[in-house]
Amino acid sequence: MLRTEEAEFEAMRERMVCDQILRRGIVDEPVLRAMRRVPRQEFVPPELQKEAYKDGPLPIGEGQTISQPYIVAYMTARLGLVGGEKVLEIGTGCGYQAAVLASIAREVHSVEVHSELGRAASERLARLGYCNVEVHIADGSIGLAPYGPYDAILVAAAAPEVPRPLLEQLAEGGRMVVPVGRQEEQLILSIRRSSGEFIVKRGESCRFVPLLGRYGWRNS
Repeated sequence: MLRTEEAEFEAMRERMVCDQILRRGIVDEPVLRAMRRVPRQEFVPPELQKEAYKDGPLPIGEGQTISQPYIVAYMTARLGLVGGEKVLEIGTGCGYQAAVLASIAREVHSVEVHSELGRAASERLARLGYCNVEVHIADGSIGLAPYGPYDAILVAAAAPEVPRPLLEQLAEGGRMVVPVGRQEEQLILSIRRSSGEFIVKRGESCRFVPLLGRYGWRNS
């Protein structure tokens, strides 16, 4: 990429953070640093790179999308990451959310049900230097128990209800962020595990692609 193009994308990232994230009240410094650092244009199809920083989702193939920048920042901020965590992400997609998480956390395991998307994301993350992310091709609705428990779990797809296996894989004191509801509209729930109980807070409304799998929506 030419230096002038790099500078242009860097300026787009700064405008994205100022106009879409800070103005909506997200002030979590680790999240802001990550959003300023991760080259979002590398995670969208080449013909959409100039649109990478717009205030909305974009298609990435297989009927999936890269989430709106604000939603990525909002969900990451709700996890309260400080830097030493082991994180589970459900729904790798293009790998952008995983890259944001990896820019803050110590270790990220990301699960993708679509094998082609998962392999492409794994190669992309490695090429861009995100060495603390491992992508797994599997049913994300059942989690990834062998690597748990997790300090934080982020579900980047809509579930009809909170998948029980994910709750079980959340460490004591850990946090989960998950969109739950009908396929047409969901609420982002923040869940904290405390003394064996799960404390739930309701957040913003949203619309994610459906979580497919045993504890999500079944393939039609």
